[in-house]
Amino acid sequence: QVLLVESGGGLVQAGDSLTLSCRASGGAFAAYAAGWFRQPPGKERELVAQIGSSGQTNYADSVKGRFTISRDNGKKTVYLQMNNLQPEDTAVYYCNAQSMYWGQGTQVTVSS
Repeated sequence: QVLLVESGGGLVQAGDSLTLSCRASGGAFAAYAAGWFRQPPGKERELVAQIGSSGQTNYADSVKGRFTISRDNGKKTVYLQMNNLQPEDTAVYYCNAQSMYWGQGTQVTVSS
């Protein structure tokens, strides 16, 4: 069983930056692919970024060039650096590991 705990969300203004963290406990984290998803108000959950066990990354078109996903296997933590945030980035952000495990989510709200 893998437990994921996100942190780092908050209320920011357009153009600001935030870094989300997702710390894992249990399981062989270094071997897992991990990702960040988000669910905007009234919409479906969508993929934001993924990172493989070897560090390969994949991003949604809407965040390319603004968001960066990274991982520290020693700390069992995945990060999402978000720059130039826009109101359309407002959502609950969820961490995922191995397409099976989910965190509880952290709210990111961007005001215009």
